[in-house]
Amino acid sequence: MKTIVEVKQLKKVYGAKGVVFTALDHINLTIHEGEFVGIMGPSGAGKSTLLNMIATIDQPTSGDITIEGTSIINMKEEQLSSFRRDKLGFIFQDYNLLDTLTVKENILLPLALAKMNVKELEQRVQNVAEKFGITSILEKYPYQVSGGQKQRTAAARAIVANPSLILADEPTGALDSKSATDLMESLTDLSEQEKATILMVTHDAFAASYCQRVIFIKDGKLFTELVKGNTSRKPFFQKILDVLSALGGGASDVI
Repeated sequence: MKTIVEVKQLKKVYGAKGVVFTALDHINLTIHEGEFVGIMGPSGAGKSTLLNMIATIDQPTSGDITIEGTSIINMKEEQLSSFRRDKLGFIFQDYNLLDTLTVKENILLPLALAKMNVKELEQRVQNVAEKFGITSILEKYPYQVSGGQKQRTAAARAIVANPSLILADEPTGALDSKSATDLMESLTDLSEQEKATILMVTHDAFAASYCQRVIFIKDGKLFTELVKGNTSRKPFFQKILDVLSALGGGASDVI
């Protein structure tokens, strides 16, 4: 099985002169191609810090991160910019869409520098729009569509360039239950049918129950891990709630 992400002894310390905070404490993590992995834990546990390190947004104090065998730790900013464009797709809670562009144009943004002919660009947009059920809104602007449609547009934009890794930061945080369900089902299909590799930080046990594996972090350290295996989603959801209860972290309990 192809390894997409490998995190080795990752440590992140903030502060200096005796006043320090250890956000991540020697984290080890491996994610394989096609895995849909969730990261959970109480607020301040280090979830977003870990995601930001893997996303090349922040640098660790020590340790290493490789994505498809390439270490991202010592890359120059120009290299990182190209790496993000070619290898990573991002889905954020607040969508990050441009209101002056149509849904279609927003999806096309990651391909703006790609040397593709118009026909290929059109085909790619059509394919991802069909996957997320947003074909009918391609010519509309973000302010003309619902929150769920905005988030599915953001997800379509994240995958249109066929990235090696999709990083999702609280993607259901601003969605109602139906929109959240639609998004999570679409991401699950991407993982299962197209071998998309997804790493998602979430507080939402409902969203996490769609993952194949959920990693729990507490005080910057790996606390435990749940693997869904052949378990159906509802029992897996309950297992997630049980671990969160043991962690002392709040979570959505809507199923």
